[in-house]
Amino acid sequence: MPHGPLAGCQVVELGGIGPGPFAGMFLADLGADVIRVDRPADRDDQARGGPADVLNRGKRSVVLDLKEPAGVAALLDLVAGADVLIEGFRPGVTERLGVGPHECLARNPALVYGRMTGWGQHGPMAEDAGHDITYLALTGALGAIGSAGGAPQIPLNLVGDFGGGGCYLVIGVLAALHAAGRSGRGQVVDAAIVDGTTHLLASTFGKLGRGAWTDERGVNLLDGGAPFYAVYETADGRHVAVGALEPRFFRLLVDLLGLDTDPGRQYDRDSWPKLRRDLASRFAERTRDEWAAAFAGTDACVAPVLSLREAVTDPHLAARASLVVQDGVPQPAAAPRFSGTPTSPGTSAPAVGADTDAVLADLDSRADPVGQERSRP
Repeated sequence: MPHGPLAGCQVVELGGIGPGPFAGMFLADLGADVIRVDRPADRDDQARGGPADVLNRGKRSVVLDLKEPAGVAALLDLVAGADVLIEGFRPGVTERLGVGPHECLARNPALVYGRMTGWGQHGPMAEDAGHDITYLALTGALGAIGSAGGAPQIPLNLVGDFGGGGCYLVIGVLAALHAAGRSGRGQVVDAAIVDGTTHLLASTFGKLGRGAWTDERGVNLLDGGAPFYAVYETADGRHVAVGALEPRFFRLLVDLLGLDTDPGRQYDRDSWPKLRRDLASRFAERTRDEWAAAFAGTDACVAPVLSLREAVTDPHLAARASLVVQDGVPQPAAAPRFSGTPTSPGTSAPAVGADTDAVLADLDSRADPVGQERSRP
């Protein structure tokens, strides 16, 4: 049985890619019973199901053909007993299928209907295709990341798909569940990646507004412009990350490196070019792991830049079990942590459709919406 603060909460997830499945995984990690509704064609998708399908861990998989009346009827039966539905189609798709907010809330007025898109449900680009990089480009986030004089750098799809998208869908769903618990009325949550990513830029826009941020990449305090908040190559071609922002941390950095630098000039931009050269030269003298050992246990805010596989064995992450290995696949543990309702990553993703018979039997279906006749269980 699921554990966690959302134990007893039932979520129906219409299968998709990226931020929608991430939101479903997040809710499953928190203890919700997530039923993922896949298409018949998804059975042939080799990326779906099994240990490496991390975004679909902890869920059950049902195959329904939503282009057929029986599939729509079965989905609406699922919705009738659910707390949440999440979907990640373009605007209007679920309406055309007959499983839009109007139909679903008619069956279950307390339902939270979560919608995950890139552009949102309205606006001149709402119907346009896009991906993480497209959404980041228009929000200003992509243009702000990268080295001075260089091209924008892509921050994986962490900032858009998962940060500004999936996480904001989860936040919206949880807030709407709270409201439904008090009022008995559900609602639609419109989670757009452009909205969430822009929201994540609140601090940056604030700095820009008060003149503490220049609208250029690689020249500001937190974008690599400051030499004491930057990445440096070491003797073995690897890197260390330096984040000595506060004066006391910077003084310690200078002392431990043995630099002939006046700590009092830390924020004097005229001194930054020489300081950057001095730091680069010094860090190039030793390997990454030698520097990691030299700074271990200090407050100089210097850390080795690890690869994904190295992170799995990092002593601190290992002590906290932040990353776990499940069925041979490294993956993040459930987060955040709760003192009274502990969470877990759940089981590995099931094969597509593995739970169809069991779930439909629970609904007492008379016909299999995939097209095969069923008898009453």
